[in-house]
Amino acid sequence: MNRRPVAAPVPPLQVRLLDATAALLVAGVLLAALAVAAVLWARHPMWTLRKLIIEGDVAHQNAVTIRALVLPHLRGTFLTLDLQAVRERFEALPWVREARVQRQFPHTLRVTLREHEPLAWWGERGGGRLVSVQGAIFDADPDEPAADGWPVLAGPPEEAEALVAMLRRVAPLVQRLGRDVERLELNPRGSWRLVLDGEAPLELGRGDDEALQRLAGFVTTHAALRARYGARDIVAADLRYPNGYAVQLRGVSTRPELPPPARRAAPTPPPSHR
Repeated sequence: MNRRPVAAPVPPLQVRLLDATAALLVAGVLLAALAVAAVLWARHPMWTLRKLIIEGDVAHQNAVTIRALVLPHLRGTFLTLDLQAVRERFEALPWVREARVQRQFPHTLRVTLREHEPLAWWGERGGGRLVSVQGAIFDADPDEPAADGWPVLAGPPEEAEALVAMLRRVAPLVQRLGRDVERLELNPRGSWRLVLDGEAPLELGRGDDEALQRLAGFVTTHAALRARYGARDIVAADLRYPNGYAVQLRGVSTRPELPPPARRAAPTPPPSHR
């Protein structure tokens, strides 16, 4: 007699869902336990940060000072340190332009620094703010003798790169005058003002290229001024005129010399009658 195979009964849907949920719970508990174990292992004193290597540009700050400023703010072990936060902490230091932070197994943190290269004072001379050759404004207190000769840049902070670029263009022209740039300003309306050493202001007007062309024209005709008036210092100049400029030279007056007023004779007294 032939018997037909009997199919195993399929568990109802609810039973299968309960089994899947239980499996997920077990897996979740195992994963949580592993995560807790990993955290505890990463925080173990065996991973305490023991060495900080600082290299790169440290001309304006020594490694001892940098460690004293940064180490108290580091939180965590070698494995748990937030490298992004560490990098930001180093880049907040004076003079630091960029910091690269690397772990060096098993207890060392290696930091490579790049400093700002100062080009000029920002805002005012000796004010504690500088602008770099890349156009970045940063706070620092330079102690090198060359700082006294740096020019001053002033304007909207977002225009710092434009001011650096303009300084590089005007400096060679000013040198042809035998002078140095004392200050370069850009006002919010986009007008340029250049101050030569000796506090001699030159109004250049608006537009980068246009202002540079006006200055170049003034430099070109300066030889004719010297030929006519001699080697006199420039007191001030306004280059914003469409077909020329107005210049004031030391010792040269544009007002005519008037003769002194004539002295009037004293009135003659009337004759007396006897």
